[in-house]
Amino acid sequence: MSKKVVLLDYGSGNIRSGERALQRVGADVTVTSDFDAALNADGLLVPGVGAFEACMTGLKGVRGDVLVDRRLTGGRPVLGICVGMQILFARGIEHGVETEGCEQWPGTVERLQPLTDRVGSGGKALPVPHMGWNTVDVPAGSTLFDGIEKERFYFVHSYGVREWELEGARESVAPLVTWTRYGTDRFVAAVENGPLSATQFHPEKSGDAGAALLANWVRSL
Repeated sequence: MSKKVVLLDYGSGNIRSGERALQRVGADVTVTSDFDAALNADGLLVPGVGAFEACMTGLKGVRGDVLVDRRLTGGRPVLGICVGMQILFARGIEHGVETEGCEQWPGTVERLQPLTDRVGSGGKALPVPHMGWNTVDVPAGSTLFDGIEKERFYFVHSYGVREWELEGARESVAPLVTWTRYGTDRFVAAVENGPLSATQFHPEKSGDAGAALLANWVRSL
């Protein structure tokens, strides 16, 4: 039987492209903001595009923060994408404004600070947003990246988690953290933490590699 996945519609995210990408890998997808439907699905995908504060406002408007917490308490899988990943952290800082996140993980979402890593460049700043295809540094034992550890994925973002704070994490077993470099800067590209997973990049825009990642997630439900 197809796994039932709810793509949470809270006013922020690539809803239709995410829906098509999940359908491509065989999931039975429902796009909704209905709390009970999202709570009881096999998997919940939380998208996100735009500002951290706006996404948190939208998420709270449909009780999405409560929904995520309740699903995780019951061991039910959740996948966050792009800003849908960022809002899972404790806080975001954009334009000097600090906003509380869902606090599933400790850490701060902040503006990227990349410099070119080319020899003799004089430390020239790279453009932000970080936009385009990039490789990832995958830890051993990853489920999401099984078979696609060397692939490239599509990023488009100006903010990220540049420091992983293990202290205060909810799980006794350390989460699997995947990293990406943009020039001299390094940020979290993905996290796998029991039923909670997330990617900074867009798997729905990452071609066959992104489809394989979503298929890995759906199979794990």
